[in-house]
Amino acid sequence: MKPTSNSQFNTFTKRKFKRKEMLQIIGLLVISWLLVWLFSKKNLSVLGGKLTKERLFYFIILFIVSSLISATTFLLKMYFAKEEYTLNQSLTTEIFFTEIGKQIRTVLTEELVCRGVLLYLLIKKIGQTKALFFSSLFFAALHWLNSEIWGNGTQMILVFIFTFTMGFLLAYSYARTYSILMPFAIHLGWNLTQNFIFPDKATTISIFILASPPPTVTISYLAFFTMLLLPKIAVLLINYKIIKKQQQVRIP
Repeated sequence: MKPTSNSQFNTFTKRKFKRKEMLQIIGLLVISWLLVWLFSKKNLSVLGGKLTKERLFYFIILFIVSSLISATTFLLKMYFAKEEYTLNQSLTTEIFFTEIGKQIRTVLTEELVCRGVLLYLLIKKIGQTKALFFSSLFFAALHWLNSEIWGNGTQMILVFIFTFTMGFLLAYSYARTYSILMPFAIHLGWNLTQNFIFPDKATTISIFILASPPPTVTISYLAFFTMLLLPKIAVLLINYKIIKKQQQVRIP
C-alpha cells in the first residue's frame, strides 16, 4: 500500500472539516425549526431567507459597503505603518473557492446561533430592546472566548466593545427587516475581507500577503487609533444608516 502524501492528507482533512461544518449547519437548522415550532408554531420562514428583489438589492449594498470599509483597515496600515501587500502567488482556484466556502459557512453558523430563531423568539417574549441587548452580549462573549487576547486588558475591552456594538447592529438589521440575509451580508463582507482577502494573521491563507516584514515605524496615538478604530466606527455607522432607511417589517 502506498503511503499517503501530505497533500492527500491535507485534502482529506479539509473535506472532513467541510463535512463537519455542513452537518453543523444542518443540525442548527433542524434545532431552529424545532424551537420555533414548539414555542411559536411557526417555521423557518421567520428567518426571512427568501430572496426578493428588495432583499437582494440591500444584500448587495450592505456586502459591498462592509467589504470596502473593512479593506480600509489595511489601506490605513499601508499609509501609517508602511505595510506592503502583494498577490499570493501560491493561491490556487481550489484553495480560493474552498476558503470562500469556509467563510460563508462560518458566518452562516454564527448568524444561526446569534441572530436566528433564538433572536426571533426573544423579541416575541421580552421585546426588541432587551432581545437585541442579550443577543449582542452573547455575540461579544462568544468572540471574546474564542480570541487569543486573555491577559491583555486593553485588547479585551476593545474587542468586547466592537463585537458587542457589531452584534447590536447585526441584531438590529434582523429586527428591522426580519431577514437573516441583512446581518449575513454585513457580517460576511467584513469577515471575508479581514480573514481572506487580506491576512488577519501570519498563518492565514489570503489573496494578498505581506510583501515583506513591515518596517518599524513610530506613529502618533492619533494615527494609531485612526488606523485601529476608524474602519470599525465607519462600518457600524454607515450600515446603520442603510438599515434605518428600510421600512420596519412587522414581526412574522
